[in-house]
Amino acid sequence: MNILLVEPPYKNKYPPLGLMKISTFHKERGDEVHFVKGLDKQVRSQFWDRIYITTLFSFYWDKTIETIKYYEFSVKDPQNLFIGGPMATIMADEIEKATGFKPVKGILNQRGKLRLPNDHRIDGLVPDYGMLEQIDYKYPVGNAYFAYMTRGCVRHCPFCVVYVIEPEYIPYISLKEQVALTTEKFGEKKDLLLLDNNVLASTEFDKIIDEIKEIGFHKGARLHGSFRYVDFNQGIDLRLLTKDKMKKLAEIPIKPLRIAFDRFSLKDKYVKALRLAAEFGIKYLSNYILFNYDDSPDEFYLRLKINIDLNEEFEQAGYATRIWSFPMKYSPILGEHGKDRKFVGAKWNPRYLRSIQCILNATHGVVGPKRKFFEVAFGKNIKEFKKLLLMPDDYIIYREKHKNNGAADWNNLLSSLSSRQKEEFRNLICENQVNNGIRSKHQEINVLFSHYNKHKSHY
Repeated sequence: MNILLVEPPYKNKYPPLGLMKISTFHKERGDEVHFVKGLDKQVRSQFWDRIYITTLFSFYWDKTIETIKYYEFSVKDPQNLFIGGPMATIMADEIEKATGFKPVKGILNQRGKLRLPNDHRIDGLVPDYGMLEQIDYKYPVGNAYFAYMTRGCVRHCPFCVVYVIEPEYIPYISLKEQVALTTEKFGEKKDLLLLDNNVLASTEFDKIIDEIKEIGFHKGARLHGSFRYVDFNQGIDLRLLTKDKMKKLAEIPIKPLRIAFDRFSLKDKYVKALRLAAEFGIKYLSNYILFNYDDSPDEFYLRLKINIDLNEEFEQAGYATRIWSFPMKYSPILGEHGKDRKFVGAKWNPRYLRSIQCILNATHGVVGPKRKFFEVAFGKNIKEFKKLLLMPDDYIIYREKHKNNGAADWNNLLSSLSSRQKEEFRNLICENQVNNGIRSKHQEINVLFSHYNKHKSHY
C-alpha cells in the first residue's frame, strides 16, 4: 500500500511520535510510506491507499480541520482516512461533525483501531526517525531517543487530558530493546527524552532509573565527547516527590528537572522539593507556572518571585542549582473556548492576560534566575506588577525604547488621577474597553486612552 502520514502546519517542538510508530508498522508490512507536514499540492494531487492525520492541541482546531479537508479527497476510500492524537481523542464528536470522519481515540495498544492485523502492537514499536528526513521542518529537539517508560497518570487534574487519552496507568515499560533497535537502524542518539506523564507514580521507579543508567545515561555520561542528558519532558509530580526519589533522580544526568508549580497552596512542598534538588546536586531546574486557571495575578507574581528568592538562596549557599520559570497560560480543552485561546479566568481580565503575553514576548517566554531581570520584567513588588499590567503593549514590550518616550507621560498621568478616576480607568482598561471607543467624562482618563490608541492595532 501507499501510505501518507500528515502533520498539520502548526509549530511544535517534538516530532509526531504516533505517526513515527505507524510508519514503522507499515514499513514492516512492506508498504511505501510518505510523511508531509502541512498542505502540499503535489501530495494532495496523488491518491493514497491510507492517510493518517495527527492532531495536537485543541486551540489548533482551525489548522487541523483545514488539513483534514485539504486531503480528504486524496484517499482512495474515505474509510481509510484516519485521524488520531490528543485533540482527536477529546474532541472526536466535534471533528466528526466538522469533517465527516470518525477519529481514532486513545493510543494504539488495542486490536482493530486501524483495521489491520497486529495493529495493537503499534504503540510499542520503535519510532521511524528516518521519516523526519522527508520534510524541511526541523524540530527544535532532534538528536534524542523519544520514548515512554510509563503510560498514563494517577491524577485527574481538570486542566489535563492525560487521564482521557491514557486511562490506564502502566507503571513500567522497558527501554532496552527500543534503544538498541533505534541505535541499530538510525544511529546512536545523544539524549533521552521521556514523555511520561507521571513517572513518580510508578511502583517501579527505582527500576526505571537503574535501566536509564544501564542503557548509557548515567551521571557524567558522554557521547562523542558531549555530555548526555535525560529530560522527563512532562515534568514530575511535586506531590509524590520524596528525599529518596530525589536522590535517585540525581543518579542520572537530568537536564532540566521539570517541576510544575500550578497552585500557590503548594508553596511549602515546592520550596522543599527545590531545596532537595539543590542538596543532591541537580543544577538545572525548569518550572512550569500555570496561570489564568484558579489563581490570581498576585499569586502568579508570588510564585515567580519564590523562584528568584530560591535562586539567591542557592547562590549564597554555594549550590550550582538555578531555576528558570516558564509561565503557561491556561486554556480550556473543551467548551466555548476549547478551540481558541480567549478564555479569561475568574480572577483575571483581558488586559492583564494581554500584558502577561507582552512581557513573555519580550523575555522569549522565559523568566531567568536573576532578580534584576525579574524586577525589570515584572516589577519589584505586586503593586508595581499590577501597575505594569495596565500599560500599553508597546510600553511593555519595548520598555527601554519608550521609558522616556510615552511611558513617563503615561505614568505621570496615572499618578495624577484621583482614587475614583483610577478605579474608573482600571475598570475600563481591564476589560479592553479602549477597543470600543469608550470615552470617560474625565478628560484626564481620555488622555490616558490616547496612549493606547497610538498602538490600537495591538488591542
